[in-house]
Amino acid sequence: MVSILRRLSTIALPRASLFKSMESSNFNGGSQRLVALAQQLRLYKHPPFPDEIEEQSIEESGGKVVSLVGFPESATPIAQQPEKFKPKRAAVLICLFEGDAGELRVILTKRSPKLSTHSGEVALPGGKAEEGDKDDGDTAKREAEEEIGLDPQLVNVVTILEPFLSKHFLRVVPVIGILHDKKAFKPVLNPAEVEAVFDAPLEMFLKNENRSEEEREWMGEKYLIHFFDYETEQKKYLIWGLTAGILIKAASVVYQRPPAFVEQNPKFKVSQVLTKDSVMR
Repeated sequence: MVSILRRLSTIALPRASLFKSMESSNFNGGSQRLVALAQQLRLYKHPPFPDEIEEQSIEESGGKVVSLVGFPESATPIAQQPEKFKPKRAAVLICLFEGDAGELRVILTKRSPKLSTHSGEVALPGGKAEEGDKDDGDTAKREAEEEIGLDPQLVNVVTILEPFLSKHFLRVVPVIGILHDKKAFKPVLNPAEVEAVFDAPLEMFLKNENRSEEEREWMGEKYLIHFFDYETEQKKYLIWGLTAGILIKAASVVYQRPPAFVEQNPKFKVSQVLTKDSVMR
């Protein structure tokens, strides 16, 4: 982790370009390392995943449920009403900041045990898009403010990753943002949604340490679900499933290298048509 940050700090940017980057991104109190990281991530372009694929595929399949490219930890399409199938859009915030030792860290939450879905699980701040949201970044920052009191003005969105598909058929867009002033962030938890907030080193999601995996199969396609054990001074957390998959991808993009283990993501194609008999249980 230190090596990548050192490398980022030595990126030769023209003075005018660097100044423009800092000015446009409003990196008040942000280090040059974070500025360089923001510059790097703005150049990232995720593979195309056009929205029209969804609607076109539904039309071509005669209204049947169609699987999408994604990373379902246990994707369960709603086959009872295939004519109403259309994944709802959601966004999560991968909020990065520089730790005391110079490492990149990401903000995570533990969901309230009272929630009807994913109760008690570790998650990234985020949720479903609402009508007033301008884009995915707006959705992710709004949800982060509602859940943990993170002021949107403290976060600079630098890029988005390709969408993931949750087991509840949410089309989840990961949004990478940089927290330029970590001291200004004073968490205020919404007890109805969040039990705890903590942070973890981003690079851990590329390492094979404290990690386990479970192989699953759907429609003849085998894929792996990853589990990461993480312990703070006071608590132990298990980060797995969709959240782990998103963080593996984010870490790969940030550090520009693959994980030290086999990801084996599912290779579900839009052309795969699901009927009631083929829904994974």
